[in-house]
Amino acid sequence: MQLETRKLLDRAFSGLSVISVLLMAGALIIILGPMMIRGLDAFFFRGTTDWRIMMMQEFARGDIDAVEAERAAIWEVRRPVFEAIEKFEAEIEEGNVGREPGVPRALARIEAQAQYGRPLRDLKQHVRELLGPFPSDTPVMPRSKYGATRWDLALVHFQNVMYVEKYTHTDPTQMGALSYEPRSEQFVGTPVEEIFPYIEENLRAMMNPKFTFYPQFLTDSSRDANIFGGIWPEILGTTYLAIGAMVFAVPIGVIAAIYLVEYAGDNRFVRLLRSCVSTLAGVPSIVFGLFGLAFFINGIGVSTGRSVLAGSLTLALLVLPVIIRASEEAIRAVPKSYKEAALSLGASKWRTVLTVLLPAALPGILTGIIISLGRAAGETAPIIFTAAWALAPTLRPSQVLTEGTRALPWNIYNIATEHERVEFMRHIQFGMVFTLVTLVLSLNAIALFLRARISKRLRG
Repeated sequence: MQLETRKLLDRAFSGLSVISVLLMAGALIIILGPMMIRGLDAFFFRGTTDWRIMMMQEFARGDIDAVEAERAAIWEVRRPVFEAIEKFEAEIEEGNVGREPGVPRALARIEAQAQYGRPLRDLKQHVRELLGPFPSDTPVMPRSKYGATRWDLALVHFQNVMYVEKYTHTDPTQMGALSYEPRSEQFVGTPVEEIFPYIEENLRAMMNPKFTFYPQFLTDSSRDANIFGGIWPEILGTTYLAIGAMVFAVPIGVIAAIYLVEYAGDNRFVRLLRSCVSTLAGVPSIVFGLFGLAFFINGIGVSTGRSVLAGSLTLALLVLPVIIRASEEAIRAVPKSYKEAALSLGASKWRTVLTVLLPAALPGILTGIIISLGRAAGETAPIIFTAAWALAPTLRPSQVLTEGTRALPWNIYNIATEHERVEFMRHIQFGMVFTLVTLVLSLNAIALFLRARISKRLRG
């Protein structure tokens, strides 16, 4: 009876374990799936003619003759829109809009500006975002030189051109109801009224969208605060920080684990030390960031301001408890017979540790190191105060001791919360998320692969 009960319990626990794994896998798919799918929009999309012009001018990429021919073709389609708006604007300045006989031009101009000034400015801005600058404009920033570079963004700007958002308030205590009114109603009887059906009929010809694969998103530098280009500075900065953290954390962590297992013994001080290590593993990461600012930058002055060095030291403190505990458990898992055999052959204790215990514990130690590397790459809070800048230039290795850097986790947060054009940069934001999640998952997969491979070699 007892044997049957034990078998039943074993099956129940096995079933619960399988269900738990499936639930966790399902949760990850539900959470990460949409982000990963949207992240692919940074690589696969329908680029407009403005995209190809931008790539030619900013990155010298593409067939210049084909791009110039395409630019000339779409200009012929866009030109009537610009001409109609500029013609109406000139009529307002001349005082010819709605002017009745005997009315001074100056008074007619003032009345027309009062009626059409604000609507015309809004219309021009939305047309610029859709079709690019007017012939009379002198754009300076890259964002002002081009229209919508992606078809999905072009559709958003098209809606902004065609319609005006209105909030209807029926109850002063409630938020107004959002509605959309045709913008053409603001320009009834003017030359501008004709451009709205024209844009609707010729939008695709104006933008000429084509399927685009942009693998250089990972290798191009950004332009104009991440609005154009890729995320290479963020990838490079994240790599600097993560590898720098491992350079400091791995030797200290492994040596500390060897000391705790082989040399420290079991006394009150060692138990307190282990308790402190476990406590540090649960400290919020923002606390490490503030400590890094106070100690590494303001205290001992490893750099005059934010730098990769200060950020790496802070991240090293963050992952150090994980490396210590993983290494400690890996060393403890080595069979005692290995150690006893080495000592019986005359090897010293330190030589036994180096030649027997560490190689046997290497799979577990590497697993802890690579998982810690993934955590260091994905942390935001510790680098906010110590290393990260939103718009730092691409760093050379010689600058890591003194300069701050961009980083994927920080720039994801920055774009989502502080960027002025965040609604038109979701593809950049999710592209960064896709890259960061792929990087962390790849590191974890490498940890599993190395653990299995090394364990197989050790078994012979």
